[in-house]
Amino acid sequence: MTTDSKTPPISQALTAPFEGPAKTTDDAESLRKRLAEELRRSTSAGDGSRSGNSPGTALSPAAEEIARSLRSDGISQPVLEGSVRLLDVIIVAATGLASLSFTGTPFTALTFGAVAAALFFTLAFFQGFDAYQVRVLRSGLAQTGRIAGGWTLVLAMFAIAFVTTDLPRHIAPQAAGLWYASGLCGLVVSRLALSKMVSSWIRSGRLERRAVIVGGGQAAADLIHELESQSGNDIRICGIFDDRANDRSPEVVAGYPKLGNIDALVEFGRRARIDMLIVCIPLRAEKRVLELLRKLWVLPIDIRLSAHTDKMRFRNRASSFIGAVPFVDVVEKPITDWDMVAKRAFDIAVASLAIIALSPVMLATAIAIKMDSRGPVLFRQKRYGFNNEIIDVLKFRSMFHDMADPAAKKVVTKGDPRVTKVGRFIRRSSIDELPQLFNVLAGTLSLVGPRPHAVNAHTNDQTWDEVVYGYFARHKVKPGVTGWAQINGWRGEVDTPEKIQKRVEFDLYYIENWSILFDIKILALTPIRLLNTENAY
Repeated sequence: MTTDSKTPPISQALTAPFEGPAKTTDDAESLRKRLAEELRRSTSAGDGSRSGNSPGTALSPAAEEIARSLRSDGISQPVLEGSVRLLDVIIVAATGLASLSFTGTPFTALTFGAVAAALFFTLAFFQGFDAYQVRVLRSGLAQTGRIAGGWTLVLAMFAIAFVTTDLPRHIAPQAAGLWYASGLCGLVVSRLALSKMVSSWIRSGRLERRAVIVGGGQAAADLIHELESQSGNDIRICGIFDDRANDRSPEVVAGYPKLGNIDALVEFGRRARIDMLIVCIPLRAEKRVLELLRKLWVLPIDIRLSAHTDKMRFRNRASSFIGAVPFVDVVEKPITDWDMVAKRAFDIAVASLAIIALSPVMLATAIAIKMDSRGPVLFRQKRYGFNNEIIDVLKFRSMFHDMADPAAKKVVTKGDPRVTKVGRFIRRSSIDELPQLFNVLAGTLSLVGPRPHAVNAHTNDQTWDEVVYGYFARHKVKPGVTGWAQINGWRGEVDTPEKIQKRVEFDLYYIENWSILFDIKILALTPIRLLNTENAY
């Protein structure tokens, strides 16, 4: 599926009243914006239990079995395709430089320019021959022919240059011939090996997009038949979820079982690492669609409204397609594909440098803690991570060991007698958070993201998911050592609903507007904003 543009951030959606069903191109666009605005409003304070997103909902035996059977090491298609392009670049450049060297051709600006031109035309011709599509990558013979044809065209470009310019004075024809032969051999061998790997990944379920149909009946059956008829379709339908009773929504639709209601879907989506939710409900039923989305948008997942029965014509920016089947894009999964690769690479590089630079501070802190009170230097606490997974977050111990509160049953307050002298200083300066750099290297935290909260964190005897509607939407990305909320002053004690409400609002803004530059800005501002210790104790 290709999407021409991402769904506008929820916080930037236009406000408009519901006036009736969407039937034209403009109304389809308006529908998406109205739904996005309603989802943004879902972060307003209130009874969080209404959202049905609290973890731990029981699944049916069938849903349990399917969730257990699905692998957790999926491969992103855009990342795979980009990696294959990189492999082609390496092979063409390496064989070209080796051929020039073997034939004694001097390395000049012209020869390096020839290699660069070869790389450009190779990628262009291979793209024109669809040599990077997964359906082609899985077929050894099909892609071999495309690769040979594209690479031959590159040689033809050089042949024309040899005849029409004085290029032979700088590059010997023997070098070009050797480059063609060695390059073709390298490209073909690599693609044959790749075809076996891709076929294996497809068979094992690693190279697919897992989808769940929301809503049953004949509309869902028609959609499933259309999806399955699309050539090169990478969608794997894992089941159907519907709140309606079996007399209105059959237990089996087009061969797929109904696995439960919408509350069960939220839990299934997390545990099965579903990629996409397809809401198969007529777009004119806006009220019911909105009720479903208010429960589902907290998942780190793509949400699409099926429009195959509404016969609409869409602007590209309002829709996406699987083959020829149209969908309205409502929610985009944040930080995916190459964005995820870039963020992870950034985290590893910066966290490694930070550990080296701050190692004297961490060593001095560890010594001070041991001298100040008995007990271990580090403190581990269970907190919510990405997708509501429970993770162990490291901190320097700031409390007396026998008064430690790993379950976060009691919030630390000003002058708290449980906090040691050293602990009070490292909490105010946030030095106690430095061991979380090792969490970053381990992959459970990111440098920047919503701060991970303790599992039992609460205010006024209410857990925070009960205080803030849509609270768990902040877990659609990895939590961070620092975040947009913290540098805007929302850190420290949370003793009022407003404080956790503001944290969630800033966290969701970060998720919707993420970029590497945004991460760099937050990291640069963090040391400055830490000077404000008003709420940290």
